[in-house]
Amino acid sequence: MNIDLEKERRELLSMYANLLRKARPFLNDSDDVKNIKKAFLFATDAHKEMRRKSGEPFIYHPVAVATIATEEIGLGTTSIMAALLHDVVEDTDHTIEEIEEVFGSKVALIVNGLTKISGAGKKGGSLQAENFRKMLLTISEDVRVVLIKIADRLHNMRTLMSMPKDKQLKVKAETEYIYAPLAHRLGLYNIKSELEDLSLKYSDGPLYDEITKKLKESESARVHFTDEFKTPLTETLDNQGYKYTIKSRTKSITSIANKMKKQKVPFEEVFDLFAIRIIFESPRETEKSTCWHIYSIVTDYYTPNVSRLRDWISMPKSNGYESLHTTVMGHNGHWVEVQIRSKRMDEIAEKGYAAHWKYKEQGQASSEQGIEQWLNEVRSLMENDKVNAVEFLDDFRTNLFNKEVFVFTPNGDLKVFPFGATVLDFAFDIHTEVGAKCLGAKINGKLVPLSYQLNNGDQIEILTANQSKANEGWLKIVRTSRARAKIKSHLKDDRKRIGMIGREIIDRKFKQLKIKYDDRIAQQLRDFFNLSSESDLYYQVGEGIIQHKEIKKFKEHLDHTNNVKKKKIVPDSAKEFKTKIKDIRKDDDELVIGEDMDNVHYSIANCCNPIQGDDIFGFITINNGIKIHRTSCPNSVAMMANYGYRIIKARWASEKEASFISKIDIEGTDRIGLVNDVTRIITSRMKVNIRSISIESNDGIFRGNIEISVKNLNEFEKVIKEISDIDGIIRVTRKDD
Repeated sequence: MNIDLEKERRELLSMYANLLRKARPFLNDSDDVKNIKKAFLFATDAHKEMRRKSGEPFIYHPVAVATIATEEIGLGTTSIMAALLHDVVEDTDHTIEEIEEVFGSKVALIVNGLTKISGAGKKGGSLQAENFRKMLLTISEDVRVVLIKIADRLHNMRTLMSMPKDKQLKVKAETEYIYAPLAHRLGLYNIKSELEDLSLKYSDGPLYDEITKKLKESESARVHFTDEFKTPLTETLDNQGYKYTIKSRTKSITSIANKMKKQKVPFEEVFDLFAIRIIFESPRETEKSTCWHIYSIVTDYYTPNVSRLRDWISMPKSNGYESLHTTVMGHNGHWVEVQIRSKRMDEIAEKGYAAHWKYKEQGQASSEQGIEQWLNEVRSLMENDKVNAVEFLDDFRTNLFNKEVFVFTPNGDLKVFPFGATVLDFAFDIHTEVGAKCLGAKINGKLVPLSYQLNNGDQIEILTANQSKANEGWLKIVRTSRARAKIKSHLKDDRKRIGMIGREIIDRKFKQLKIKYDDRIAQQLRDFFNLSSESDLYYQVGEGIIQHKEIKKFKEHLDHTNNVKKKKIVPDSAKEFKTKIKDIRKDDDELVIGEDMDNVHYSIANCCNPIQGDDIFGFITINNGIKIHRTSCPNSVAMMANYGYRIIKARWASEKEASFISKIDIEGTDRIGLVNDVTRIITSRMKVNIRSISIESNDGIFRGNIEISVKNLNEFEKVIKEISDIDGIIRVTRKDD
């Protein structure tokens, strides 16, 4: 490869100049420029011999991340310096102590939070989850760590095309599982949407391409519609002296894809493809009244859907989002969402958390309380640092989804909880001891149990009793990480005592069975009982939930597995897998499905039923060999996000013919002979075998599902098309279990 070093130098200097231009609104004095330049030169020197997979100089990446951090998130000098240096400790010989000495403790703290843990992690654990935890632990000290990591992930997703397929799947799964929800929780809606869209691009490329193409084709129609829609509004707003802009914002590709899947409709039947946004300039004290006045102007011309009014100006979302949303009937008979907000509200909606502190410093912020409340939730979760990293991450994710309910204490104080929160969450939010002794509650004078899910407007009085005591079942009731952490803390001592008894029982039992009880056997025993941690295993044995005879059944399972292993490869780890499989396939990084590979144990995943022609990947399980999933399989996201090292590239053998099970959902208007037409098309015309069929009819509408056996994706799509053309069929879709 010919490298033009002079051209790369000019490109780098251009990127750096662009970074300084974008950062200028956030710089206080000339010292800021000097410090940024110092970090830039340090990072350039540290990475001077390094290149990315695409072949470009590595230093392009930290400069791009710093630019995203300032331009798209609104971060200042310290964050820009940390972004420029974020890979130095991880990828070069420089140390965190050196960073602190040269750039100070604040920059060093952020860089340390962004530096991945090296090594293999805990046995049976997940290095990915450990790295997530390390990063997230800094959120209570300096939230800029997470904001820069989101910028880092956004640039990685924008340049992911140069990575191998298995790496793409691992990165997109992490993005979908943690980074997109985290960006949403911090109010970074544009970044969240782009992260989701890029994830879809690598999990379901054909759907992504289809929606992208159709959005482009329909763009002129949307522009024409927007111009017609805003004409009467513009005239009135101008006459009343408002300073404003009206723009159209198209829904994200992922949002459109989700609507297509949820409603089982094609692109053409997704009517609310975009929203009209009215952004006005107004003093802080008159913003709310101005929102409602503009709302009245909109509804003078267009009829509102009263059930779709969303008032986030009186009650902002907990991530600080403020806006007034209404859905009105447009002139073409389609519903249109209209968003009304001030310029300040819009900036917070665009740049989230960082924008709050800009207005707070100006003495204008009033809605950052929600984010602070969420950060307090996170800090509570951090207190329980003994928990397994994967479990920690799962707990953290419960706090990322921000559908909320607003409730009141007996004194009338407002409390905000995630949707699905219960009386028990409310009790632990008041005080740990109130939660631990909670017996139930009175809501609007009516007695309700611990598991009662809170509704908007509930006024709650907690009932306590000394004999009430936290138990394992409570963990299934609560939704907030604060309540979960407090319950676990109460259970910890008791569990530890019972767990010690359980460990003694297991040691004794395995000596009787003459099996050496080591880490590998402990992992297999956990998998056998479907438990996530050793502490759960020992507790259940000590408590008697797992009986002695069930441990004996594990020995029988172990004997059977060992017999299978003599014939098949059933890997216990990614390292073992790569060692054993290396000699039996043509490409060291790819599994070819359908070739004669009798010594490789793989099977088709039931969750997504891939068929020949689907984009696929392999996932290495502990005891069941390799499972083949579709890249768009929703159930694989959490696995890949936590155990990306177990992903392996896979493809179908081109010549091998096989039979694959696939499922179809159908819907339509009922008529005599319709079922006969469906079965005749499938079996007689398409020569495809029907394994099962179930159809129900109610009030002239029928719904059903059919399980068929096909050779490949092409044949399956032909079946779908033929069924779609039958008179009375409204909708035909592929079904995932």
